[in-house]
This record gives sequence, structure tokens and C-alpha cells, in this order.
Amino acid sequence: MHFSELGLDPAILKAVTEAGYESPTPIQAQAIPHIMAGLDVMGAAQTGTGKTAAFTLPILHRLMAHANTSASPARHPVRGLVLAPTRELADQIYQNLQQYATYTALRSAVVFGGMDMNPQTQALRAGVELLVATPGRLLDHVQQKTLNLSQVSILVLDEADRMLDMGFLPDLQRIVNLLPASRQSLLFSATFSPEIRKLAKTFLDEKPITVEVARRNATAENLTQRLYRVDSPELKRQAVIHLVREEKLAQVIVFTNTKIGASRLARELIREGIAADAIHGDKSQGERLATLERFKNNEVVVLVATDVAARGLDIAELPAVINFDVPQSPEDYVHRIGRTGRAGASGLALSLMVASEERRVADVEALLGISLGRERLALMAPVHSSPSRSTSDRPPRSAVPRSASPSSRPLAPVKRPALPADPIFYAPYDDSHAKKASAAGGASVPADALQSNASTATDGGGQAAAPSPVAAARPSSGLFGIRRAANPKSVLLGAKPSIKSADS
Repeated sequence: MHFSELGLDPAILKAVTEAGYESPTPIQAQAIPHIMAGLDVMGAAQTGTGKTAAFTLPILHRLMAHANTSASPARHPVRGLVLAPTRELADQIYQNLQQYATYTALRSAVVFGGMDMNPQTQALRAGVELLVATPGRLLDHVQQKTLNLSQVSILVLDEADRMLDMGFLPDLQRIVNLLPASRQSLLFSATFSPEIRKLAKTFLDEKPITVEVARRNATAENLTQRLYRVDSPELKRQAVIHLVREEKLAQVIVFTNTKIGASRLARELIREGIAADAIHGDKSQGERLATLERFKNNEVVVLVATDVAARGLDIAELPAVINFDVPQSPEDYVHRIGRTGRAGASGLALSLMVASEERRVADVEALLGISLGRERLALMAPVHSSPSRSTSDRPPRSAVPRSASPSSRPLAPVKRPALPADPIFYAPYDDSHAKKASAAGGASVPADALQSNASTATDGGGQAAAPSPVAAARPSSGLFGIRRAANPKSVLLGAKPSIKSADS
């Protein structure tokens, strides 16, 4: 079968042909006709078999009737909504939508957390027909009244099982309540579980079209899986270095269960001369996207990631993945190894385990229905061991007691020279001159009278104190101002005594 036989719009078919697609994959060949007919579909297929194109292509085809080149935002309401659990998956779907809608007048946008809301708000206010979003950021825009979902006619839940694992069910219910009751609903995932089927009964029609093109939770047939057993968790880092060099891997994703473990492993690989970087939830969205771009451009050989990157990443011809830790959920194992062996290419999935992870491995084997085997990987001591420092490595202590060391001695107080005392400041208050001035009608007091008053001030023993050098050196006239005697009435009223020059 060729894509031209599916009845897609010529503008969409032109973009598909330029993308290099000739024949649809099984999930595309079975799901696209049902979606184009407006039916609810629940699709399941192996990771890397083209599920994204299976729902984006028919959605674009159905919305072509509303395509227009008007500049008015009112002519471009949101008619198709795609919900994804992670930012990386949402961005991947958006990029595919832009590629397929190159020759159409349909507008698309993506909104997810970790980025500034202002550019997203501007894009929404300009008008878009297709919106890709994560549930949390979508509700943020609804609360800010920058988004109207009343005209949505198509809803897509991609990787629905991951949404349930991340606790998005309440958010999904709130979003669905904002949508019109009459709509087309689609659900796609790589794995089907009883919880997913229960979710489908809630959001889809009573009898949706089920499309399963492979055995449930199966992996690609062209994927080689190996499981290596190491003696201790500390040897896993050396095992990754050994496998990267032994298998001559030019590009590989290494999955860990923790963010701290991802950063630590990336630093260890860099110390060994291997171009590596880490991607996890503690990094900003800008840093994560920049790291993914470097990895796609072959600037990074080893991308260490948590399960945040296990879904939706479409790396062209990724040769291998390594499970540094056995995942907590066996379904995550399917998604991890699904990053390689995509679109019919061969892939290599390597996993490392210790004795404490035997139960998780058994759960994975039970899900896949196969035995992964156990290969022994004998390794020496860790490449970068950090032995504890012995006392012989420490420098000798100083023979000077700590209390007698110069750094611990108390500092002596700094001696400052004493300033000469001002006799006028310490002289007792004498209001005789103020009374005389008041009786004389506010006449100013001569400077020599004020000087004599200061010079006759008594000391503490009742004897007249000799004038200080400061008082003796102070001129009685010239540039220094003489305080005019205050009027008692004006002082009571809060007036300040005036200053009058001795020369005036």
C-alpha cells in the first residue's frame, strides 16, 4: 500500500512524500481510515512504528475544511487537542505536525511547563487550529483565560498509560469537562493494560475501534536484547564504559532510575574522555532541549537520561540503549528499549543488573513472555575509586598548640589618642547672659563676654579651670559664629537660637 491510496489531502501528501515516507506502517494503514471517518479509535503498537503519524495525518486531513489565511484570531479557534505526558513528547509531536502541515494554512502550537508563558500566550491569542500540550500547562492557560476549548472537535491522548502513572487522571477529567460532549476521541499507547481500557471507557465511545497490530507489550523483532550481571552497583559505571568501547557505540542512551545517578554517571564518563551529558527533571526545559539537540547532532556520544526521555524521543537510527538500572515498572522497559530499532532498523538493548534487581528482571520477563538470559560481565575495581584517606596521607599537625597559634590568640585592643576636651561643652549652664539679653531687648552678647564665661568654668573640685589649648586658640571674632542669646519665650515656642557673625 502507498500513502496515496489512503485518500489524504494533496497538500498533506506532498509533505509526507518530502519526508521520505512511501508506504504506511501497519498501525498507520489500519488507524488512518477509521480516524478520517470520524470514529473513536484506541490504537496500540510497538514503539517506533509511527503512532504519531497515525493520528496527526488524518487529523490534519479532517481540519483542512477549516483552513484559511485570515489574520483574524477568531477564524483560527482550537479544533484539535493533543495531550502528552512529558515535555519532550509534546515537542516531538509538535515538530511532526509542523512538518506534515508545511503546505497547508493550518496553524499549530505547543505549550508545556518549564518555559515562559508569554510566548505561548502570544501564539494562542494569534489563533491556532491544532494545539499540543501537557495537562498541567494547558490548565494554567485555561485559568489565565488565554485559551478557549469550546470548539475542540478532536481529542488525542498519547501515551495514556504514562499519564496514569504520573497521576494526570484528575487533570484529564478537568480538561475533558471543558470540551464539547460531541467530539472524536483517540487514545494511543505502546502498552495496553486493564487501567488503560478502563480509561478508554471513560473518555471514548462505548465501542471504540481497537487497532492492535502486534502482540500486547511486544518488542520489535529486529531488536537484540542482552542482560549482563555485575557483582556490585559500583561496578555498573565501569560496565557502561566497557560496553561503549567494546561495542564501539557512536551514539547511545543510558537510562537510570534517579536524577542524581544520571548526573553522576555523566560526570564519570566525561572524566574517562567520553562525550556525555545528562537529561532529567531537575534541568530546565531549555537545557533539556539543548542537550537533545547536541545529541541529535552527534556532539554527544552518551546521553544519560531518566524515564523523562523514555517516551516520544525519535532519534534517527539510534544504534543502542543501555539500562543502567532495571526500571521500577516493566512497562518502562518496553519504552526504554523502544528508542532503538525504530522504523525497521536494527537495534541493540543492553541491560545491567545486580542481585538485588532480580525481582524486577523477573517482572520484565513475565511482561514480555521471554527469558532475557544472564551473561556474566567480569570487571576489575571501579575505574575511579575513591579510597578513604589514611592518616599517613595527612600532613603533619603543627607542633604549636591550637590555643597558642597566632590565628587563635585574642587581638589586643587598639589604642587611640585621646581628643582634647572642649571646656564650653562640659561647662555648666549659665543663663545670666540670656537674662541680661532679655532685659536689654534681645541685644547680642559680645564675643569676649561669652569667651570669659567659658574660661571661668569650674572643674569638679570647685576651682576655676584653666582655659584649654582649644579654647585659647579659638578666636573671638572673624569667621567663627557667636550664638545669640535666646529669648526665653521663643525657646518655649520651639524656635532655634540664631547665629550671628561677630563681625556683623
